[in-house]
Amino acid sequence: VQLQASGGGMVQTGGSLRLSCRVRRGTLKGYGMGWFRQAPGKEREFVSAISRLGSNTNYADSVKGRFTISRDVDRNTVDLQMNSLEPEDTAVYYCARGVSFGASSTRSQYAYWGQGTLVTVSS
Repeated sequence: VQLQASGGGMVQTGGSLRLSCRVRRGTLKGYGMGWFRQAPGKEREFVSAISRLGSNTNYADSVKGRFTISRDVDRNTVDLQMNSLEPEDTAVYYCARGVSFGASSTRSQYAYWGQGTLVTVSS
C-alpha cells in the first residue's frame, strides 16, 4: 500500500488549502483514513479521521469548525479542506490508512503512512 499526499504550500493567516491523499497500490475501501501533522520539534499529532463509509468523522479540538475531511472511494482519495488557517497550523501533514474501519485518533491504529506535505502559514 502506498499513499501520496499533496496540496501543501504557503498561505497567509486566514487562508485556505486543500490537501489530498491518493492511495496507490492498494485501496482505501473498507478502511478508516486519517490525517496527522508534525510541527518542528513536536510530536506527531492527530488532526482528523473519517470512517470507511464516511459516516463518521473525527477532529482534533484545535481544528474543529475550520477543517473538513472527505473521501472519494471511486478516486481512491481522501481530502482535507483547511480554512481559516493559523500560524499554529504550520506543520508537515501526513495521511494514513487505518487498520480497521473506524475514524480513530490513535496513531497506532494506522498501518500505512504517506510521505507528508508541508503546510506553512505566515502571520
